[in-house]
Amino acid sequence: MDGQELAFAGVVRHAELIRSGDASSRELVELYLERIERLDPELNAYRSVLSERALADAQQADARRAAGGAERPLLGVPIAVKDTEDLAGEVTTRGTAANVTPAAADNEFIRRLRAAGAVILGKTNLPELAIMGDTEGPSFGTTRNPWNTDRSPAGSSGGSAAAVAAGLCAAATASDGAGSIRLPAANCGLVGLKPTRDLIPLSPRTEHWYGLSVAGFETRTVADTALLISVAAAAPELAGAGSAVPPPLRVATSVKPTLPARVDSAMPRAVELIAERLRSLGHSVAEDDPPYPPLNPSFERYLAGIAQDAASIERPERLQRRTRGFVRLGRLIPKPLLDWALADDMSERMAPFFDRHDVLVMPASARPPVAAGQWEGRSAVGTLLGMVAAYPFTSHWNLTGQPALAIPAGTSDDGMPVGVQLVGRKGDDATLLALAAQLEAELGWAERRPPVS
Repeated sequence: MDGQELAFAGVVRHAELIRSGDASSRELVELYLERIERLDPELNAYRSVLSERALADAQQADARRAAGGAERPLLGVPIAVKDTEDLAGEVTTRGTAANVTPAAADNEFIRRLRAAGAVILGKTNLPELAIMGDTEGPSFGTTRNPWNTDRSPAGSSGGSAAAVAAGLCAAATASDGAGSIRLPAANCGLVGLKPTRDLIPLSPRTEHWYGLSVAGFETRTVADTALLISVAAAAPELAGAGSAVPPPLRVATSVKPTLPARVDSAMPRAVELIAERLRSLGHSVAEDDPPYPPLNPSFERYLAGIAQDAASIERPERLQRRTRGFVRLGRLIPKPLLDWALADDMSERMAPFFDRHDVLVMPASARPPVAAGQWEGRSAVGTLLGMVAAYPFTSHWNLTGQPALAIPAGTSDDGMPVGVQLVGRKGDDATLLALAAQLEAELGWAERRPPVS
């Protein structure tokens, strides 16, 4: 396997190669460090690269394997970490220069990955406080999509997605409070599961954005996502979900956005592509729109959550002007309105729909990837309106806490990746993974490479 193929081999294959002795962790880390040095100046996917630390950890992983201790599922596999996660000794910037103190310890998510043997290459970029559906800001610059560097990888996990898509790591952690795993996956031709709420711990936090946010990964394959989720959730039974064969399922399709927006013609085409494949695989498929509420209470949680985040920033005076605008909007939300938003996660409203259907297929976004820096220099309100128009399909499922999995589904008229999301019942992440694995075998998206790779 040459260097290019090795870089894109993914988590499962890397773990196999290291266990068998056909590759070493140090070899993989050196490969990625060389690729990061060569390609990342064009992408700006990484906020920091931990070269010495990664090489030392790789050396330890190789020594452990040589001593017969290769039982750890991620032993020696090089991954990247979104800079929302605490990594001992490193500043958790959350996309801003307003945090300056290194973390005293790994958070639980990172502790589990490292305990499973993962080697961390560095921390990936995100917009300030993970607010944006584009990865840009004055502290760490604009991250660019490796399929077209004039376009956005989306956000807020845009650095993670760009790094995985360009072959600068085997996989990367991500988080999703309104679409921030699924949108970058869709924009970069990747797999991105927003898992069921609370499947992966956020500790030491109890929750984020009043229950909207979850942790997960950006990967190239469903099998990689399944393995990583099984480790992060301490649920080893999920590791095989990426190779399981699902029974015939009742699938609904919809192109109705949860918020008013104009939908590009590429999105219905993507949904129909997936629908046709599902029919050919023996699943029943019917059009049916979910019963969205007339008012979406995720906005109150999102804005109030941003204000809550800002209160924990070390040097709030360093926050960019637009972020301070979002904070003001969050502080304007009266407690009775927030209490109303917190009172109902819409699960009961959605229950009859998911009694009729096992899975919902819908677009991930309303349009192909927007321009890199699309909302740079705009006000908070202008940015919010722009994001609603571009991304009206994702936030509802953060509200309900249901799993939603973004997968590649063809390309736009100008050749950019387009994704759909599969939405399942709460706690039924395994069905989504199995169904997505079937589609991956049919569509072969993991074999595609972006120009910057």
